[in-house]
Amino acid sequence: MAGHSHWKSIKRKKAVTDARRGQVWSKLARLIIIAAKRGANPADNLALRYAIEKARAANMPNDTIDKAVKKGAGGTGATNFESVLYEGYGPGGAAILAEALTDNRNRTASEVRAIFDRHGGALGSANSVGWLFSSQGLIAIERQAVEEDRLLELALEAGAADVQTAPEGYTVQTALADFEKVRQALQAAKIPLASAELTMAPHQSLSLTGELGARVQGLIDALEENDDIQNVYCNATWEE
Repeated sequence: MAGHSHWKSIKRKKAVTDARRGQVWSKLARLIIIAAKRGANPADNLALRYAIEKARAANMPNDTIDKAVKKGAGGTGATNFESVLYEGYGPGGAAILAEALTDNRNRTASEVRAIFDRHGGALGSANSVGWLFSSQGLIAIERQAVEEDRLLELALEAGAADVQTAPEGYTVQTALADFEKVRQALQAAKIPLASAELTMAPHQSLSLTGELGARVQGLIDALEENDDIQNVYCNATWEE
């Protein structure tokens, strides 16, 4: 994933959070509940720590976060959500992954299929496009936060796979196993992070024209508006 594309994604996510704050908080609460079932202490539960950090980045109130943790850890009254990965194609052959947390697989599958159909795409079978992506850590840092040479030295020494530069800032790429080590090294060096997340990165990007790109964006937006969808990943790039 190109550094520029990742910064564009960061800006879009912030805009979505600002516009649909209530829905975003609801999705994040669901993520916290799922993670807290494995333990209520973020120090011992990495998934919960990541979920709480995402919630705080979205300005979710602390009492709302605490309630979600208690609900998940207590088990009683907590909805039984399960994780489902949907795979499909968008306009122009764009490969799309959609991660969901749902309490009703049949309902969510039907809704996701309808969204793909409505926007000129097609829902595929398991691993129809998943093989085009791999898990990866991505850390974004604004240009003014650190000098490039210092960042390169710190990140690569900590185990980062690559550091890319874009007009907006730097994107540090890591293997899944090295993400936390690299993140902690940058934080220990007092470098402010614009974002730090585990993601599904495409092995190769597909370049689309403006019209096809706009149609793919419409499909992604519709998927993200669904209450059950947590994350959407795509291998296509385009100019807006």
